[in-house]
Amino acid sequence: MSSKLLRGTFILTLGTIISKVLGLFYVIPFYAIVKEHGTALYSFSYIPYTIFISIATAGVPLAVSKFIAKYNAMEEYAVGRKLFKSGLVVMLASGIISFLIMYMTAPFLAEISISSTKKNLEISVEDVTTVIRAVSFALIVVPFMSLIRGFFQGHQSMGPSAVSQVVEQIVRIVFLLAGAYVVLNWLNGSLVTAVSVATFAAFIGALGSLAILGWYWFKRKPHLDELLKEDKGTLDISLKDIYKEILLYAAPFVFVGIANPLFQFIDQITFSRAMGSIGLEDQAQAAFSILNFESHKLVIIPVSLATAFSLTLVPSITKSFVENDRKGMRRQLDQTFQVLMYLTVPATVGLALLAEPMFTVFYEHKDLGTEVLRTYAPVAILFALYSVTAAILQGINEQRFTILSLLTGLLVKLSLNIPLIKLFETQGAVLSTALGYTAAIVINMFVIKTFARYPMGFVARRIALIITFSGLMAGVTMAFYQVLVQFLSPASKFQSVVIIVISALVGAVVYFYLGLRTKLVDKLFGDRVTKIKRKLRLPV
Repeated sequence: MSSKLLRGTFILTLGTIISKVLGLFYVIPFYAIVKEHGTALYSFSYIPYTIFISIATAGVPLAVSKFIAKYNAMEEYAVGRKLFKSGLVVMLASGIISFLIMYMTAPFLAEISISSTKKNLEISVEDVTTVIRAVSFALIVVPFMSLIRGFFQGHQSMGPSAVSQVVEQIVRIVFLLAGAYVVLNWLNGSLVTAVSVATFAAFIGALGSLAILGWYWFKRKPHLDELLKEDKGTLDISLKDIYKEILLYAAPFVFVGIANPLFQFIDQITFSRAMGSIGLEDQAQAAFSILNFESHKLVIIPVSLATAFSLTLVPSITKSFVENDRKGMRRQLDQTFQVLMYLTVPATVGLALLAEPMFTVFYEHKDLGTEVLRTYAPVAILFALYSVTAAILQGINEQRFTILSLLTGLLVKLSLNIPLIKLFETQGAVLSTALGYTAAIVINMFVIKTFARYPMGFVARRIALIITFSGLMAGVTMAFYQVLVQFLSPASKFQSVVIIVISALVGAVVYFYLGLRTKLVDKLFGDRVTKIKRKLRLPV
Protein backbone atom coordinates (compact mmCIF):
# COMPACT_ATOMS: atom_id res chain seq x y z
CA MET A 1 0.00 0.00 0.00
CA SER A 2 1.42 3.39 -1.00
CA SER A 3 2.41 5.92 1.63
CA LYS A 4 -0.06 8.37 0.07
CA LEU A 5 -2.93 5.92 0.48
CA LEU A 6 -1.86 5.04 4.04
CA ARG A 7 -1.70 8.72 4.92
CA GLY A 8 -5.09 9.34 3.32
CA THR A 9 -6.67 6.40 5.14
CA PHE A 10 -5.24 7.66 8.44
CA ILE A 11 -6.57 11.18 7.83
CA LEU A 12 -10.04 9.92 6.94
CA THR A 13 -10.11 7.56 9.94
CA LEU A 14 -8.97 10.36 12.25
CA GLY A 15 -11.65 12.68 10.88
CA THR A 16 -14.29 10.00 11.41
CA ILE A 17 -13.16 9.35 14.99
CA ILE A 18 -13.13 13.08 15.86
CA SER A 19 -16.59 13.43 14.35
CA LYS A 20 -17.92 10.47 16.37
CA VAL A 21 -16.36 11.76 19.61
CA LEU A 22 -17.98 15.17 19.08
CA GLY A 23 -21.25 13.43 18.25
CA LEU A 24 -21.07 11.58 21.57
CA PHE A 25 -20.13 14.30 24.01
CA TYR A 26 -22.54 16.97 22.82
CA VAL A 27 -25.34 14.93 24.44
CA ILE A 28 -24.14 16.01 27.90
CA PRO A 29 -24.97 19.74 27.48
CA PHE A 30 -27.90 18.96 25.14
CA TYR A 31 -29.58 16.76 27.74
CA ALA A 32 -28.97 19.42 30.38
CA ILE A 33 -30.84 21.92 28.17
CA VAL A 34 -33.85 19.90 26.94
CA LYS A 35 -34.05 17.01 29.47
CA GLU A 36 -35.65 13.61 28.78
CA HIS A 37 -38.76 14.81 26.94
CA GLY A 38 -36.61 16.92 24.66
CA THR A 39 -34.34 14.00 23.80
CA ALA A 40 -37.40 11.78 23.24
CA LEU A 41 -38.80 14.35 20.79
CA TYR A 42 -35.39 14.59 19.14
CA SER A 43 -35.29 10.79 18.70
CA PHE A 44 -38.79 10.68 17.20
CA SER A 45 -37.57 12.93 14.38
CA TYR A 46 -33.96 11.82 13.99
CA ILE A 47 -34.60 8.09 13.52
CA PRO A 48 -36.79 8.59 10.40
CA TYR A 49 -34.25 11.16 9.15
CA THR A 50 -31.43 8.63 9.58
CA ILE A 51 -33.38 6.09 7.51
CA PHE A 52 -34.05 8.61 4.76
CA ILE A 53 -30.45 9.80 4.68
CA SER A 54 -29.14 6.21 4.74
CA ILE A 55 -31.22 5.33 1.69
CA ALA A 56 -30.26 8.55 -0.09
CA THR A 57 -26.51 8.49 0.61
CA ALA A 58 -25.35 5.23 2.26
CA GLY A 59 -22.51 3.89 0.20
CA VAL A 60 -22.41 6.89 -2.17
CA PRO A 61 -18.99 8.27 -1.10
CA LEU A 62 -17.44 4.79 -1.12
CA ALA A 63 -19.15 3.72 -4.36
CA VAL A 64 -18.18 6.92 -6.18
CA SER A 65 -14.62 6.81 -4.86
CA LYS A 66 -14.27 3.16 -5.91
CA PHE A 67 -15.62 3.95 -9.41
CA ILE A 68 -13.39 6.99 -9.93
CA ALA A 69 -10.30 5.25 -8.54
CA LYS A 70 -10.90 2.34 -10.95
CA TYR A 71 -11.04 4.51 -14.06
CA ASN A 72 -8.29 6.86 -12.86
CA ALA A 73 -6.02 3.81 -12.60
CA MET A 74 -6.83 3.18 -16.29
CA GLU A 75 -6.06 6.87 -17.01
CA GLU A 76 -9.65 7.38 -18.12
CA TYR A 77 -10.11 10.55 -16.08
CA ALA A 78 -12.97 11.87 -18.19
CA VAL A 79 -15.20 8.94 -17.10
CA GLY A 80 -14.95 10.01 -13.46
CA ARG A 81 -15.60 13.66 -14.34
CA LYS A 82 -18.64 12.59 -16.38
CA LEU A 83 -20.03 10.79 -13.33
CA PHE A 84 -19.29 13.80 -11.14
CA LYS A 85 -21.10 16.32 -13.36
CA SER A 86 -24.21 14.22 -13.90
CA GLY A 87 -24.10 12.90 -10.32
CA LEU A 88 -24.35 16.40 -8.85
CA VAL A 89 -27.63 16.92 -10.69
CA VAL A 90 -28.93 13.45 -9.78
CA MET A 91 -28.03 13.74 -6.09
CA LEU A 92 -29.46 17.26 -5.82
CA ALA A 93 -32.70 16.02 -7.40
CA SER A 94 -32.83 12.93 -5.15
CA GLY A 95 -32.16 15.13 -2.12
CA ILE A 96 -35.02 17.48 -2.99
CA ILE A 97 -37.35 14.53 -3.66
CA SER A 98 -36.35 12.89 -0.36
CA PHE A 99 -36.95 16.19 1.45
CA LEU A 100 -40.41 16.59 -0.08
CA ILE A 101 -41.38 12.99 0.76
CA MET A 102 -40.21 13.30 4.37
CA TYR A 103 -41.77 16.75 4.80
CA MET A 104 -45.14 15.64 3.43
CA THR A 105 -45.22 12.29 5.27
CA ALA A 106 -44.23 13.88 8.60
CA PRO A 107 -47.81 13.77 9.98
CA PHE A 108 -48.05 10.06 9.12
CA LEU A 109 -44.62 9.29 10.64
CA ALA A 110 -45.61 11.20 13.77
CA GLU A 111 -48.97 9.45 14.00
CA ILE A 112 -47.46 5.96 13.91
CA SER A 113 -44.78 6.99 16.41
CA ILE A 114 -47.02 8.44 19.11
CA SER A 115 -49.70 6.66 21.08
CA SER A 116 -52.37 9.33 21.21
CA THR A 117 -54.99 7.52 23.25
CA LYS A 118 -54.37 9.91 26.13
CA LYS A 119 -54.45 13.66 25.77
CA ASN A 120 -52.16 14.65 28.62
CA LEU A 121 -48.89 13.37 27.15
CA GLU A 122 -45.97 15.79 27.06
CA ILE A 123 -45.29 15.09 23.36
CA SER A 124 -48.09 15.20 20.81
CA VAL A 125 -48.38 14.12 17.17
CA GLU A 126 -48.27 17.78 16.13
CA ASP A 127 -45.02 18.27 18.08
CA VAL A 128 -43.34 15.33 16.36
CA THR A 129 -44.60 16.50 12.95
CA THR A 130 -43.01 19.91 13.49
CA VAL A 131 -39.64 18.48 14.49
CA ILE A 132 -39.57 15.92 11.65
CA ARG A 133 -40.20 18.72 9.16
CA ALA A 134 -37.39 20.79 10.70
CA VAL A 135 -34.79 18.04 10.23
CA SER A 136 -36.00 17.11 6.72
CA PHE A 137 -34.33 20.21 5.20
CA ALA A 138 -30.91 18.57 5.62
CA LEU A 139 -31.91 16.02 2.97
CA ILE A 140 -31.59 18.74 0.32
CA VAL A 141 -27.86 19.14 0.92
CA VAL A 142 -26.44 15.90 2.34
CA PRO A 143 -26.72 13.61 -0.76
CA PHE A 144 -25.18 16.35 -2.95
CA MET A 145 -22.38 16.77 -0.41
CA SER A 146 -21.73 13.01 -0.20
CA LEU A 147 -21.04 12.82 -3.92
CA ILE A 148 -18.38 15.53 -3.66
CA ARG A 149 -16.72 13.65 -0.79
CA GLY A 150 -16.67 10.48 -2.89
CA PHE A 151 -15.14 12.36 -5.82
CA PHE A 152 -12.22 13.57 -3.71
CA GLN A 153 -11.74 10.13 -2.13
CA GLY A 154 -11.58 8.59 -5.60
CA HIS A 155 -8.58 10.81 -6.29
CA GLN A 156 -6.97 9.51 -3.05
CA SER A 157 -7.56 12.92 -1.48
CA MET A 158 -9.01 12.15 1.95
CA GLY A 159 -8.39 15.56 3.54
CA PRO A 160 -11.53 17.24 2.14
CA SER A 161 -13.78 14.45 3.43
CA ALA A 162 -12.10 14.36 6.85
CA VAL A 163 -12.09 18.14 7.36
CA SER A 164 -15.65 18.55 6.06
CA GLN A 165 -16.90 15.80 8.43
CA VAL A 166 -15.35 17.54 11.44
CA VAL A 167 -16.54 21.01 10.36
CA GLU A 168 -20.05 19.64 9.73
CA GLN A 169 -20.17 18.17 13.23
CA ILE A 170 -18.78 21.29 14.91
CA VAL A 171 -21.15 23.65 13.09
CA ARG A 172 -24.11 21.35 13.78
CA ILE A 173 -23.34 20.99 17.48
CA VAL A 174 -22.68 24.71 18.05
CA PHE A 175 -25.92 25.67 16.29
CA LEU A 176 -27.83 22.86 18.06
CA LEU A 177 -26.70 23.78 21.57
CA ALA A 178 -26.77 27.54 21.12
CA GLY A 179 -30.13 27.44 19.35
CA ALA A 180 -31.84 25.23 21.92
CA TYR A 181 -30.40 27.27 24.81
CA VAL A 182 -31.39 30.65 23.33
CA VAL A 183 -34.94 29.49 22.52
CA LEU A 184 -35.59 28.13 26.02
CA ASN A 185 -33.65 30.59 28.19
CA TRP A 186 -33.58 33.91 26.30
CA LEU A 187 -36.70 33.82 24.13
CA ASN A 188 -38.83 31.77 26.56
CA GLY A 189 -39.84 29.56 23.66
CA SER A 190 -41.38 26.11 23.81
CA LEU A 191 -39.55 22.79 24.02
CA VAL A 192 -40.87 21.91 20.55
CA THR A 193 -39.31 25.06 19.08
CA ALA A 194 -36.00 24.37 20.84
CA VAL A 195 -35.82 20.79 19.57
CA SER A 196 -36.88 21.91 16.08
CA VAL A 197 -33.94 24.32 16.05
CA ALA A 198 -31.70 21.48 17.29
CA THR A 199 -32.77 19.16 14.47
CA PHE A 200 -32.57 21.96 11.87
CA ALA A 201 -28.90 22.14 12.89
CA ALA A 202 -28.32 19.11 10.62
CA PHE A 203 -29.07 21.39 7.64
CA ILE A 204 -26.78 24.15 8.94
CA GLY A 205 -23.97 21.63 9.58
CA ALA A 206 -24.34 20.27 6.04
CA LEU A 207 -24.03 23.79 4.63
CA GLY A 208 -20.83 24.26 6.64
CA SER A 209 -19.44 21.02 5.24
CA LEU A 210 -20.47 22.00 1.71
CA ALA A 211 -18.64 25.33 2.06
CA ILE A 212 -15.43 23.49 3.02
CA LEU A 213 -15.78 21.09 0.08
CA GLY A 214 -16.38 24.03 -2.26
CA TRP A 215 -13.21 25.68 -1.03
CA TYR A 216 -11.23 22.48 -1.66
CA TRP A 217 -12.79 22.16 -5.12
CA PHE A 218 -11.68 25.62 -6.28
CA LYS A 219 -8.26 25.09 -4.70
CA ARG A 220 -7.67 21.75 -6.44
CA LYS A 221 -9.55 22.24 -9.71
CA PRO A 222 -6.43 23.28 -11.68
CA HIS A 223 -4.75 19.97 -10.74
CA LEU A 224 -7.90 18.00 -11.60
CA ASP A 225 -8.12 19.75 -14.96
CA GLU A 226 -4.49 18.83 -15.65
CA LEU A 227 -5.44 15.17 -15.19
CA LEU A 228 -8.14 15.54 -17.84
CA LYS A 229 -5.44 16.56 -20.34
CA GLU A 230 -3.76 13.17 -19.74
CA ASP A 231 -7.00 11.26 -20.40
CA LYS A 232 -6.57 8.35 -22.84
CA GLY A 233 -10.10 8.76 -24.16
CA THR A 234 -10.44 5.13 -25.19
CA LEU A 235 -13.64 4.49 -23.20
CA ASP A 236 -17.05 6.02 -23.79
CA ILE A 237 -19.30 4.66 -21.05
CA SER A 238 -22.97 5.63 -21.06
CA LEU A 239 -24.55 7.23 -18.00
CA LYS A 240 -26.83 4.19 -17.73
CA ASP A 241 -23.84 1.86 -17.39
CA ILE A 242 -22.11 4.26 -15.00
CA TYR A 243 -25.07 4.36 -12.61
CA LYS A 244 -25.61 0.62 -12.88
CA GLU A 245 -22.03 0.10 -11.68
CA ILE A 246 -22.46 2.69 -8.91
CA LEU A 247 -25.62 0.98 -7.64
CA LEU A 248 -23.86 -2.38 -7.55
CA TYR A 249 -21.09 -0.85 -5.43
CA ALA A 250 -23.43 1.08 -3.12
CA ALA A 251 -26.30 -1.38 -2.53
CA PRO A 252 -24.60 -3.56 0.14
CA PHE A 253 -23.64 -0.48 2.17
CA VAL A 254 -27.23 0.78 2.05
CA PHE A 255 -28.47 -2.36 3.80
CA VAL A 256 -25.68 -2.34 6.40
CA GLY A 257 -26.08 1.39 7.06
CA ILE A 258 -29.83 1.24 7.39
CA ALA A 259 -29.96 -1.78 9.75
CA ASN A 260 -29.64 0.02 13.08
CA PRO A 261 -32.04 2.89 12.23
CA LEU A 262 -34.66 0.34 11.10
CA PHE A 263 -34.39 -1.56 14.38
CA GLN A 264 -34.81 1.75 16.22
CA PHE A 265 -37.75 2.71 14.02
CA ILE A 266 -39.56 -0.50 14.98
CA ASP A 267 -39.21 0.61 18.61
CA GLN A 268 -40.46 4.05 17.64
CA ILE A 269 -43.71 2.78 16.13
CA THR A 270 -44.44 0.05 18.70
CA PHE A 271 -42.94 1.10 22.04
CA SER A 272 -45.52 3.66 23.21
CA ARG A 273 -48.47 1.45 22.29
CA ALA A 274 -46.96 -1.61 23.94
CA MET A 275 -46.23 0.33 27.14
CA GLY A 276 -49.73 1.82 27.03
CA SER A 277 -51.27 -1.65 26.78
CA ILE A 278 -49.79 -2.55 30.18
CA GLY A 279 -50.83 0.72 31.81
CA LEU A 280 -47.46 2.51 31.53
CA GLU A 281 -48.33 5.09 28.87
CA ASP A 282 -47.36 7.97 31.15
CA GLN A 283 -43.83 6.55 31.39
CA ALA A 284 -43.51 5.58 27.73
CA GLN A 285 -41.98 8.74 26.28
CA ALA A 286 -39.36 9.13 29.00
CA ALA A 287 -38.50 5.41 28.72
CA PHE A 288 -38.29 5.70 24.93
CA SER A 289 -35.77 8.54 25.32
CA ILE A 290 -33.66 6.38 27.63
CA LEU A 291 -33.83 3.46 25.19
CA ASN A 292 -33.32 5.04 21.78
CA PHE A 293 -31.31 8.16 22.57
CA GLU A 294 -29.59 8.16 25.93
CA SER A 295 -28.53 4.50 26.26
CA HIS A 296 -28.04 3.99 22.53
CA LYS A 297 -25.52 6.85 22.34
CA LEU A 298 -23.39 5.15 25.00
CA VAL A 299 -23.77 1.61 23.61
CA ILE A 300 -22.38 2.72 20.25
CA ILE A 301 -19.06 3.79 21.90
CA PRO A 302 -17.42 0.32 22.02
CA VAL A 303 -18.76 -0.54 18.56
CA SER A 304 -17.19 2.24 16.50
CA LEU A 305 -13.47 1.75 17.12
CA ALA A 306 -13.55 -2.05 17.15
CA THR A 307 -15.57 -2.20 13.94
CA ALA A 308 -13.36 0.34 12.18
CA PHE A 309 -10.24 -1.60 13.19
CA SER A 310 -11.69 -4.92 12.06
CA LEU A 311 -12.95 -3.58 8.73
CA THR A 312 -9.41 -2.57 7.77
CA LEU A 313 -8.74 -6.31 7.43
CA VAL A 314 -11.61 -6.89 4.98
CA PRO A 315 -9.71 -5.78 1.82
CA SER A 316 -7.12 -8.48 2.45
CA ILE A 317 -9.97 -11.02 2.80
CA THR A 318 -11.29 -9.90 -0.58
CA LYS A 319 -7.84 -10.26 -2.13
CA SER A 320 -7.37 -13.79 -0.74
CA PHE A 321 -10.85 -14.81 -1.93
CA VAL A 322 -10.27 -13.51 -5.47
CA GLU A 323 -6.90 -15.27 -5.64
CA ASN A 324 -8.47 -18.47 -4.22
CA ASP A 325 -5.99 -18.38 -1.34
CA ARG A 326 -8.16 -20.30 1.15
CA LYS A 327 -5.46 -20.59 3.77
CA GLY A 328 -4.74 -16.85 3.73
CA MET A 329 -8.43 -16.03 3.81
CA ARG A 330 -9.03 -18.24 6.85
CA ARG A 331 -6.13 -16.59 8.63
CA GLN A 332 -7.57 -13.14 7.87
CA LEU A 333 -11.06 -14.17 9.01
CA ASP A 334 -9.61 -15.56 12.25
CA GLN A 335 -7.77 -12.30 12.86
CA THR A 336 -10.80 -10.16 12.02
CA PHE A 337 -13.12 -11.94 14.46
CA GLN A 338 -10.50 -12.09 17.19
CA VAL A 339 -9.59 -8.40 16.95
CA LEU A 340 -13.28 -7.47 16.95
CA MET A 341 -14.06 -9.53 20.04
CA TYR A 342 -10.82 -8.63 21.83
CA LEU A 343 -11.73 -4.93 21.66
CA THR A 344 -15.52 -5.09 21.96
CA VAL A 345 -16.15 -7.67 24.71
CA PRO A 346 -14.19 -5.97 27.54
CA ALA A 347 -15.56 -2.57 26.54
CA THR A 348 -19.16 -3.78 26.76
CA VAL A 349 -18.49 -5.61 30.03
CA GLY A 350 -16.98 -2.42 31.44
CA LEU A 351 -19.92 -0.34 30.23
CA ALA A 352 -22.38 -2.74 31.88
CA LEU A 353 -20.44 -2.73 35.16
CA LEU A 354 -20.15 1.06 35.22
CA ALA A 355 -23.66 1.73 33.89
CA GLU A 356 -24.73 3.78 36.91
CA PRO A 357 -21.86 6.33 36.98
CA MET A 358 -21.74 6.43 33.13
CA PHE A 359 -25.40 7.36 32.87
CA THR A 360 -24.97 9.93 35.64
CA VAL A 361 -22.01 11.62 33.90
CA PHE A 362 -23.74 11.90 30.53
CA TYR A 363 -27.27 12.61 31.73
CA GLU A 364 -28.39 12.36 35.37
CA HIS A 365 -28.71 9.73 38.07
CA LYS A 366 -31.70 7.61 37.11
CA ASP A 367 -32.54 4.03 38.08
CA LEU A 368 -34.26 3.16 34.80
CA GLY A 369 -31.36 4.60 32.82
CA THR A 370 -28.91 2.44 34.75
CA GLU A 371 -31.01 -0.71 34.27
CA VAL A 372 -31.53 -0.19 30.54
CA LEU A 373 -27.89 0.70 29.88
CA ARG A 374 -26.72 -2.37 31.81
CA THR A 375 -29.04 -4.58 29.74
CA TYR A 376 -28.24 -2.82 26.46
CA ALA A 377 -24.42 -2.75 26.75
CA PRO A 378 -23.79 -6.39 25.67
CA VAL A 379 -25.88 -5.79 22.51
CA ALA A 380 -22.94 -3.68 21.29
CA ILE A 381 -21.14 -6.96 20.54
CA LEU A 382 -23.98 -7.93 18.20
CA PHE A 383 -23.95 -4.52 16.48
CA ALA A 384 -20.23 -4.94 15.78
CA LEU A 385 -20.54 -8.56 14.65
CA TYR A 386 -23.34 -7.73 12.23
CA SER A 387 -21.38 -4.90 10.60
CA VAL A 388 -18.25 -7.00 10.19
CA THR A 389 -19.98 -10.19 8.98
CA ALA A 390 -21.95 -8.13 6.43
CA ALA A 391 -18.70 -6.58 5.21
CA ILE A 392 -17.11 -10.02 4.93
CA LEU A 393 -20.06 -11.19 2.81
CA GLN A 394 -19.17 -8.42 0.39
CA GLY A 395 -15.53 -9.49 0.51
CA ILE A 396 -16.43 -13.03 -0.55
CA ASN A 397 -18.92 -11.72 -3.15
CA GLU A 398 -22.04 -13.01 -1.36
CA GLN A 399 -23.49 -9.63 -0.45
CA ARG A 400 -26.95 -10.67 -1.67
CA PHE A 401 -27.37 -12.54 1.62
CA THR A 402 -27.14 -9.27 3.56
CA ILE A 403 -30.68 -8.52 2.37
CA LEU A 404 -31.93 -11.91 3.61
CA SER A 405 -30.19 -11.61 6.98
CA LEU A 406 -31.38 -8.05 7.55
CA LEU A 407 -34.99 -8.84 6.66
CA THR A 408 -34.92 -11.90 8.92
CA GLY A 409 -33.53 -9.87 11.81
CA LEU A 410 -36.14 -7.16 11.32
CA LEU A 411 -38.93 -9.77 11.19
CA VAL A 412 -37.74 -11.27 14.49
CA LYS A 413 -37.58 -7.80 16.06
CA LEU A 414 -41.02 -6.82 14.78
CA SER A 415 -42.62 -10.13 15.84
CA LEU A 416 -41.21 -10.16 19.36
CA ASN A 417 -41.01 -6.48 20.26
CA ILE A 418 -44.53 -5.93 21.60
CA PRO A 419 -44.80 -9.29 23.48
CA LEU A 420 -41.39 -8.76 25.11
CA ILE A 421 -42.15 -5.14 26.04
CA LYS A 422 -45.36 -6.35 27.69
CA LEU A 423 -43.33 -8.92 29.66
CA PHE A 424 -40.17 -6.95 30.50
CA GLU A 425 -41.12 -3.31 29.76
CA THR A 426 -38.19 -1.26 28.35
CA GLN A 427 -35.72 -4.15 28.64
CA GLY A 428 -38.06 -6.17 26.41
CA ALA A 429 -37.26 -3.84 23.50
CA VAL A 430 -33.54 -4.40 24.14
CA LEU A 431 -34.04 -8.17 24.21
CA SER A 432 -35.96 -8.18 20.92
CA THR A 433 -33.18 -6.13 19.31
CA ALA A 434 -30.62 -8.64 20.57
CA LEU A 435 -32.62 -11.58 19.19
CA GLY A 436 -33.11 -9.86 15.83
CA TYR A 437 -29.41 -9.12 15.43
CA THR A 438 -28.55 -12.64 16.56
CA ALA A 439 -30.76 -14.11 13.82
CA ALA A 440 -29.09 -11.88 11.20
CA ILE A 441 -25.59 -12.77 12.42
CA VAL A 442 -26.35 -16.52 12.42
CA ILE A 443 -27.36 -16.29 8.75
CA ASN A 444 -24.26 -14.24 7.88
CA MET A 445 -21.98 -16.70 9.69
CA PHE A 446 -23.64 -19.67 8.00
CA VAL A 447 -23.03 -18.07 4.59
CA ILE A 448 -19.40 -17.32 5.49
CA LYS A 449 -18.88 -20.88 6.73
CA THR A 450 -20.51 -22.37 3.61
CA PHE A 451 -19.14 -20.22 0.79
CA ALA A 452 -15.72 -19.42 2.29
CA ARG A 453 -15.42 -22.97 3.68
CA TYR A 454 -14.43 -21.42 6.97
CA PRO A 455 -13.92 -23.69 10.01
CA MET A 456 -14.88 -21.86 13.20
CA GLY A 457 -13.34 -24.14 15.82
CA PHE A 458 -10.10 -22.19 16.27
CA VAL A 459 -11.69 -18.76 16.52
CA ALA A 460 -14.35 -20.15 18.91
CA ARG A 461 -11.58 -21.29 21.28
CA ARG A 462 -9.92 -17.90 21.08
CA ILE A 463 -13.19 -16.11 21.78
CA ALA A 464 -13.69 -18.35 24.82
CA LEU A 465 -10.26 -17.21 26.04
CA ILE A 466 -11.21 -13.55 25.45
CA ILE A 467 -14.44 -14.06 27.42
CA THR A 468 -12.43 -15.68 30.24
CA PHE A 469 -10.06 -12.69 30.36
CA SER A 470 -13.05 -10.33 30.33
CA GLY A 471 -14.60 -12.26 33.22
CA LEU A 472 -11.40 -11.98 35.29
CA MET A 473 -11.22 -8.29 34.44
CA ALA A 474 -14.86 -7.87 35.49
CA GLY A 475 -14.21 -9.56 38.84
CA VAL A 476 -11.29 -7.28 39.72
CA THR A 477 -13.06 -4.17 38.41
CA MET A 478 -16.22 -4.95 40.36
CA ALA A 479 -14.19 -5.42 43.54
CA PHE A 480 -12.58 -1.99 43.10
CA TYR A 481 -15.95 -0.49 42.18
CA GLN A 482 -17.60 -1.80 45.35
CA VAL A 483 -14.81 -0.27 47.43
CA LEU A 484 -15.02 3.08 45.60
CA VAL A 485 -18.79 3.44 46.07
CA GLN A 486 -18.28 3.21 49.82
CA PHE A 487 -16.55 6.61 49.62
CA LEU A 488 -17.85 8.11 46.37
CA SER A 489 -21.44 8.49 45.15
CA PRO A 490 -22.44 7.43 41.60
CA ALA A 491 -25.29 9.94 41.94
CA SER A 492 -22.76 12.82 41.70
CA LYS A 493 -21.37 13.74 38.27
CA PHE A 494 -17.87 14.62 39.46
CA GLN A 495 -17.58 11.62 41.78
CA SER A 496 -18.91 9.39 38.97
CA VAL A 497 -16.06 10.58 36.73
CA VAL A 498 -13.56 9.57 39.43
CA ILE A 499 -15.23 6.15 39.80
CA ILE A 500 -15.17 5.57 36.03
CA VAL A 501 -11.54 6.63 35.57
CA ILE A 502 -10.19 4.49 38.42
CA SER A 503 -12.35 1.44 37.62
CA ALA A 504 -11.67 1.59 33.87
CA LEU A 505 -7.93 1.99 34.45
CA VAL A 506 -7.84 -1.03 36.77
CA GLY A 507 -9.89 -3.11 34.33
CA ALA A 508 -7.74 -2.11 31.34
CA VAL A 509 -4.50 -2.94 33.17
CA VAL A 510 -5.79 -6.39 34.18
CA TYR A 511 -7.17 -7.19 30.72
CA PHE A 512 -4.18 -6.09 28.67
CA TYR A 513 -1.74 -7.64 31.15
CA LEU A 514 -3.45 -11.00 30.65
CA GLY A 515 -3.29 -10.51 26.89
CA LEU A 516 0.39 -9.62 26.99
CA ARG A 517 1.36 -12.47 29.33
CA THR A 518 -0.38 -15.10 27.22
CA LYS A 519 0.96 -13.53 23.99
CA LEU A 520 -2.59 -13.25 22.66
CA VAL A 521 -1.94 -9.58 21.86
CA ASP A 522 1.17 -10.55 19.87
CA LYS A 523 -0.86 -12.94 17.76
CA LEU A 524 -3.54 -10.34 17.06
CA PHE A 525 -1.52 -7.16 16.57
CA GLY A 526 1.94 -8.47 15.64
CA ASP A 527 5.10 -6.40 16.08
CA ARG A 528 3.21 -3.34 17.23
CA VAL A 529 3.11 -4.66 20.80
CA THR A 530 6.84 -5.42 21.02
CA LYS A 531 7.69 -1.87 22.13
CA ILE A 532 4.95 -2.00 24.78
CA LYS A 533 6.31 -5.27 26.14
CA ARG A 534 9.82 -3.89 26.35
CA LYS A 535 8.61 -0.82 28.21
CA LEU A 536 6.73 -3.06 30.67
CA ARG A 537 9.82 -5.34 30.90
CA LEU A 538 7.81 -8.35 29.86
CA PRO A 539 9.31 -11.23 27.87
CA VAL A 540 9.07 -10.55 24.13
